[in-house]
Amino acid sequence: MENIRLGKSGLWASRLSLGAMGFGDPSWRSWVLDYDLAVALSKFAFDKGIILFDTCDFYSQGESEKILGRILTDIIPRNQVVLATKVGMPMGPGPNNRGYSRKHILSAVDASLKRLNVDYIDLIQSHIWDPATNIEEMVEAFDAVVRSGKALYVGATDMPAWQFYKAIQFARTNNLTAFSTMQNHYNLVWREDEKEIFPLCLEEGIGMLPYSPMGRGFLCGADRLGSNRSTERARTDDWTQKWYGRPTDKAIANRLVELAKGYGQSPAKLALSWVLNRPGVHSPIIGARLNSHINDAISAVEMRLDDEHVAELEKMYVPRMNN
Repeated sequence: MENIRLGKSGLWASRLSLGAMGFGDPSWRSWVLDYDLAVALSKFAFDKGIILFDTCDFYSQGESEKILGRILTDIIPRNQVVLATKVGMPMGPGPNNRGYSRKHILSAVDASLKRLNVDYIDLIQSHIWDPATNIEEMVEAFDAVVRSGKALYVGATDMPAWQFYKAIQFARTNNLTAFSTMQNHYNLVWREDEKEIFPLCLEEGIGMLPYSPMGRGFLCGADRLGSNRSTERARTDDWTQKWYGRPTDKAIANRLVELAKGYGQSPAKLALSWVLNRPGVHSPIIGARLNSHINDAISAVEMRLDDEHVAELEKMYVPRMNN
């Protein structure tokens, strides 16, 4: 597995990241893997060279972090892994158990360290964005986490570009910990970040970690579309149904299926290869459930679509007016 430095930082990560949203308690989401299945998948991914593991305190209300912590204690050497987690989502009742106040960030990081059973987090990130956030307070709080040794690097997720730039500039002006990464929603049927986030990250040397690079299964084949949703996640993931499904989205997905036949590869592999080869993309986060998903993703790293097919798929995209 190829490795890459995350932006301007000195931190190296694998060209693919394993997302642990699918680790935890199946009562939270029916497609979530329990501990035994998560162990087997994580060990397989690590043995194949994937070293960046991304989770969040909110996933299965902390159970994802607990499972990943057990894996790093018993199965995979902690010092050989880049461990990333996120804060910001509701973790209890009351207004101070969410968001990006100093109070919540510091308490959330302590809680994550306990669940993960580690001394430090490699990459601490904001999660679902709150546009009312006091950006200066958030940046100072993340800096305090790093200076305390509880985290090494700081990243963001899905912030509006103007607020992200404000955070970058505040950190720079005040000699606070710089942002190293942006975790953003990006795939062939969701390319809104090309408008502002991509140019900003390229200019500032921010490493991009796209999530849902295969559209949460939407771009994985005809059996995931319409009424044919053949997998548990395709049937039950409300975000897939909310984000994707426009006629133009389906046209891209169907064309991907046709092209995949010509390449002798899966549509998922073509979709992931497209993301991997976009400028500024460092380590897409894959939500694998089977070893075969890991193998397909790794083979996509070495694959490149013909230029004319790239141009054709990109020309089919219609921007979303509300983004």
